Amino acid sequence: MQVTTQLAVFLANKPGTFAAVCEALAKAKINIYAIATSDSVDHSVVRMVVADPVKAERMLEEIGALVIKTEVIMIEGSNKPGSLAQIMRTLAEAGVNIEYAYCATSPMVTRGMLIIRPDNVGRALKALNLKSSSTPAKAKK
Repeated sequence: MQVTTQLAVFLANKPGTFAAVCEALAKAKINIYAIATSDSVDHSVVRMVVADPVKAERMLEEIGALVIKTEVIMIEGSNKPGSLAQIMRTLAEAGVNIEYAYCATSPMVTRGMLIIRPDNVGRALKALNLKSSSTPAKAKK
């Protein structure tokens, strides 16, 4: 689990704009770790966590994209029923609101990654770290 920088990229909602962003990142050899989009009539917002957010922000602004940086928490966890529920319950009990979240994983893997944007990053980290340190480790057979 770590705090990381997310880039929110505002794009015209028309064919080719998303492709241009992905191509520019590929050309700069910047890997995308997580990505989510939302749209409206005239624009879309692409939220992404990338390998080099400073370089990506600079490069995206050079191609004319509006980029806004925010802190998010990136959590790697088990890909099993109840994992997300446990994280969300821990945050709720700490009074942390989730502004948005996104995740994806293949059904064939045992680990997944969750990106959350809490209303208070510090309180969320504290709650999640307390929970993980108080959970007893399972004995290996």
